[in-house]
This record gives sequence, structure tokens and C-alpha cells, in this order.
Amino acid sequence: MARGDPSPDDEPTRRLPAEVGVGPHPEPWPHGDNYDPELLAEGDRRNVVDRYRYWTVEAIKADLDGRRHRFHIAIENWQHDLNIGTVVRTANAFLAAEIHIVGKKRWNRRGAMVTDRYQHIRHHPTVDDLASWADERSLPLIGIDNLPGSVPLDSRPLPAACVLVLGQEGPGLSEAMRPVLSECRSIPQFGSTRSINAGVAAGITMYSWIRQHHPVP
Repeated sequence: MARGDPSPDDEPTRRLPAEVGVGPHPEPWPHGDNYDPELLAEGDRRNVVDRYRYWTVEAIKADLDGRRHRFHIAIENWQHDLNIGTVVRTANAFLAAEIHIVGKKRWNRRGAMVTDRYQHIRHHPTVDDLASWADERSLPLIGIDNLPGSVPLDSRPLPAACVLVLGQEGPGLSEAMRPVLSECRSIPQFGSTRSINAGVAAGITMYSWIRQHHPVP
């Protein structure tokens, strides 16, 4: 070994990533049908807020159902878009009423980080199926895309009850989707890129709805 070379003992110790969540619950265990005995015994390493530690998936979903917001999220799935998982995860964070997958039934779940377990996800094989479903419930379809004729996202309030519709990454809203929209909103941009990532656009749009209809105290 040359003089001045670091010895193996001098190399920084590799640190394992910190464990997520909490370990086994100390006894005595809390009582209630919302608790999962297996999680209480082995620990809860899921990506959930502290309020839901050791709860069953069914109990978490039921609790969320009691306070979901009135907006829905729909995203077209014709090309197995990798961003759909991100949209689902963000919809969970902002507590969307439902998530609608339009097109192919199978979608890339990797980016969802298992949050789809706590959401209501409805599949529509065609654009017309989504449009009929929304019309039966008097829910306007609000497209999110920088198409000609679209208006800025915050130019006027979003409807309190609506379906926010996003297209595929790249092509955006499909030709079939555009005629069934009540209106189309665009997200103002100031750089050189023509469009922003579909997952990012979904997050901005949902936060805009939250600011208007459910402001954080």
C-alpha cells in the first residue's frame, strides 16, 4: 500500500437506510376492531401517517371514506404510462373521492407506493363510459392540458364537485377525450419546455382545488 493511501479501516462505514415506521407495539396492546394483530406483534413499516399506525387497511379506508373530498381524478391509460402511479399516490395525499383509469385496465402501480389500497379506483374502458358515468352524477369533466382555447388553472374557481382529467404523458388529452370536456384548464409555464410531467400537473391541479375548497387552517 502506498504511503498516504487510506487503509480499509479508514473507509466510511456503509449506513443502512433507516427503517420506516415503527416496531412491535409494547404490551398491553390497544383494543379495537381497527387494529391489526399481526402489525401490533411485528411492527408497522407502511407509509402511513401516525394516526393509522397498526390499523388494518380496511379500517384506514373506512376512516378516509368519512372525509373524502368532492373532486375525482381521471387519467387516460392507453400506453401503460409510468406516471399513473404517481397520480394515484398524489390523489391519496389530497384525498380524492375516486380515481378513474380510462383505457387499459392494467396500469403501472410502482409509483403508487401501495397507496392504491386506500383509494377507490374505477376503470372505464372508453372515454364515453367515463363521460356517461360523470353525466349521471352531474360531475363536469375538467381537462388539464395546455391546449388551444384552454384557460389558466386559477383564472376562476374549480367546481367544488368535478372530475379533473389528465391525459397521457407526451400526447396529453386524447382526441376522443377533448369533446366531452366541460372546459380545459392550463397550468401557466414560464420556461422553454412545452409541457410539464403529467404527475406534476396532477399535483398542482389537486392542490389548486384544495386551496379553493378546503384551505388548510
